[in-house]
Amino acid sequence: MTLQDRALTYVGTRRIDGPLLVVEKPYDVGFDETVEIQDPSGAYRLGRVLEIADHEAVVQVLEGTEGLSNAGTRVRFLGKTLELPVSEEMLGRVFDGLGRPQDGGPVPLSGNLRDINGAPMNPYSRQYPKEFIQTGLSAIDGMNSLVRGQKLPIFSGNGLPHDRIAAQIARQAKLISEDVEFSIVFAAMGVKYDVAQFFVRSFEESGVLANVALFLSLASAPSIERLLTPRSALTLAEHLAYDLGRHVLVLMTDMTNYCEALREIGTARGEIPGRKGYPGYLYSDLAEIYERAGRIKGSEGSITQMAILTMPSDDISHPVPDLTGYITEGQIVMDRELFQRGVYPPIAGLPSLSRLMKDGIGKGRTREDHAHLASQLFAAYSRVKQVRGLSAGIGEEELSPLDKRYIAFCEQFERRLISQGETENRSIEQTLEIGWDVISLLPRSELHRLTEEELAARYREKAGEEVK
Repeated sequence: MTLQDRALTYVGTRRIDGPLLVVEKPYDVGFDETVEIQDPSGAYRLGRVLEIADHEAVVQVLEGTEGLSNAGTRVRFLGKTLELPVSEEMLGRVFDGLGRPQDGGPVPLSGNLRDINGAPMNPYSRQYPKEFIQTGLSAIDGMNSLVRGQKLPIFSGNGLPHDRIAAQIARQAKLISEDVEFSIVFAAMGVKYDVAQFFVRSFEESGVLANVALFLSLASAPSIERLLTPRSALTLAEHLAYDLGRHVLVLMTDMTNYCEALREIGTARGEIPGRKGYPGYLYSDLAEIYERAGRIKGSEGSITQMAILTMPSDDISHPVPDLTGYITEGQIVMDRELFQRGVYPPIAGLPSLSRLMKDGIGKGRTREDHAHLASQLFAAYSRVKQVRGLSAGIGEEELSPLDKRYIAFCEQFERRLISQGETENRSIEQTLEIGWDVISLLPRSELHRLTEEELAARYREKAGEEVK
């Protein structure tokens, strides 16, 4: 029996509820099966099976249910999951969340159809990420380094420049250990038209658009499309990485919009809500997306993932950033106070973390003193927070000479190391040298965990022999 023979057409639906429709007594239908829906005017749209019961199937309509009627709608189950034709020709192109061209170009010619849900990656086959990625941003490279195959999200807030930072990383990211360029797969969910155009224009002006594939699901598109956008983007990334041996950087924004769409569908299905109304399976659903990053033994390619999410009311304990932090290997946190003081990028020094940094830096990767310097900068900056609290209580003029040096260190740390231009691409050598310049503002007695030889050499070079 062919697929065409098997695909029965059902006339009429039991009910239409928001983005969902219910079909009575379907025959031989499977979970996540692709559905073809014909509206009363004869136009077609896609759907997928969300739930199977004894006498009905719940179908999620990917392009909205507007214009559908219970009596005039025809439904056909296609007997397969939603697939995306993938090809290297998709680089340099703009698609919607379902992988359909939005740039006026033709549909990419490819006989390689991939299930957008991907295939499970055997944990035994994973290769441990170790290669340092230079983003050109000192706050990341020096303090919270990114390595190839890592998943490192950016926790931001409304009004903060996470879009500009994401575009800058996409333009500048490179491996210093190998002379190769990253292929960029960019997925945007629920963004405004002007935000989408900002990314397209940024990639065009920088000359990297030919190496970027964009999947844009705008705020005006059906919210259902947001659930498939990251899956479509990662399906192409897997083809580029594991079939063609490319190093792929996947940028996704905004995962909070994705989770809002997931909550909306759960409410329409009548699911019992979990924390803040999100479905109880939010953790596993996010893990399905994040865990598609990594390296596989025997494959030259890799997928590195940076997901951007906006924290409602800057609340890092909100379910979306909270669960994301458990799944991923750290987080880059935006600081609103730094942003209001004109610091770009406003990356917070203390709450940011890269759990794989220690494996990607040091001798033979960045520089031998990288880990020691980063530790000293973290320790000194944490002391600054205490000094600032004391200063707020007694006034800066009452601080001790040592505390005043910490205040001076903080100003230089934020203005010279953290802050940089939007088009400024710093090498890791430049970042480390600025770090030593800044740390030399503190007396040598305040620094710990460095060898005496290294301290002496660095202080002779940066602070002079008079520093004790």
